[in-house]
Amino acid sequence: MADPWGLLLTKVRLTLYATRDRLDAPDTPEPSSMTSPSLRATPGVRFPWLLAGGGLLLVAIALSLFVGARTISPLVTFDALVGGGGERDHIIVREIRLPRTLLAIAVGAALAVAGCLMQGLTRNPLASPELLGIGHGASFAIVLAIYFAGVESPQGYVWFALLGAAVSAVVVYVLAGAGSRSATPIRLAISGTVLATAALSWTQTVMALDRRTLDEARFWIAGSIAGRPIGVLTAVLPFLVVGAVLAIVLVRALDALALGDDAAVALGFDPLRHRLLGAVAVTLLAGGAVAAAGPLAFIGLAAPHLARQLCGPEHRVLLPACAILGPALLLLADVIGRVVLFPLELEAGIVTALLGAPVLIILVRRVRLVSG
Repeated sequence: MADPWGLLLTKVRLTLYATRDRLDAPDTPEPSSMTSPSLRATPGVRFPWLLAGGGLLLVAIALSLFVGARTISPLVTFDALVGGGGERDHIIVREIRLPRTLLAIAVGAALAVAGCLMQGLTRNPLASPELLGIGHGASFAIVLAIYFAGVESPQGYVWFALLGAAVSAVVVYVLAGAGSRSATPIRLAISGTVLATAALSWTQTVMALDRRTLDEARFWIAGSIAGRPIGVLTAVLPFLVVGAVLAIVLVRALDALALGDDAAVALGFDPLRHRLLGAVAVTLLAGGAVAAAGPLAFIGLAAPHLARQLCGPEHRVLLPACAILGPALLLLADVIGRVVLFPLELEAGIVTALLGAPVLIILVRRVRLVSG
């Protein structure tokens, strides 16, 4: 099954990058929505927006616990969380909806922070974890694990997804730096797009060869947080935490890289070393998220953009805002999927793709890259 949204993102990214300087020109940042002073939120308005984002996240968490095939009242939900009990509603809340909600919080935050890192490291406001081919690389590794090793549990996907994500990142950096040239943002974009396209084709080929692999992988590959036991979260959480710590370490370097590589060097930062460290963080965050929930489109693209509009471009504020807005967006998409075709459910990945397409169109119209 083709991935139209992935192909759309690929074409848009390559078109935008083609308008920038020549491949080997000095790496000078162009005016964009990432560095435009008009988007720099003043310190006085950042905190209220962060509070508003936190409020949105709390509302999304509440809806995730209350809403579903069986609507459960807030009082019953609260009693199930703090008081236990063996009634049907209590079991639904504790055993089904709570793990689903916690997983959405972790995965949404990981994808949003990974997207923020990618946009900062490449100075491309349309960048996301897919830019390094990480999502498709992790998907291909999991499909291979199902086909050759018979792995059938989400917990078993974790190591294969991380391995696929890591191999993808390494291959992209090797290709981008081929010929003794530096791995510039445009080289990373082109290499990542090529690898992602190849991995997607290989994934579809393996699924077409084996019916069992197709049946096992098709639900996961649509992107969903439903039906995942709490063990999935505990399996990926250590990797997400390490990735988040690396992201925090990179905060000052990201602000310096936004000024251009020459300015970053003048400020004492090594662009190559920090991009490599950022790639490790993105691999851990995006690889863990894909292992847990499958590929989820646009969370890593939309959440950083929304956070940047509300809180400005400084990453010490931007990263926490992404960690708040990413889970909120994913939870709301999951809730919409539960009710829009009631009593059936749409996977969260389908909802994010449907809602993300118009978001991408809006961003393409608003992003200011050099276009002649």
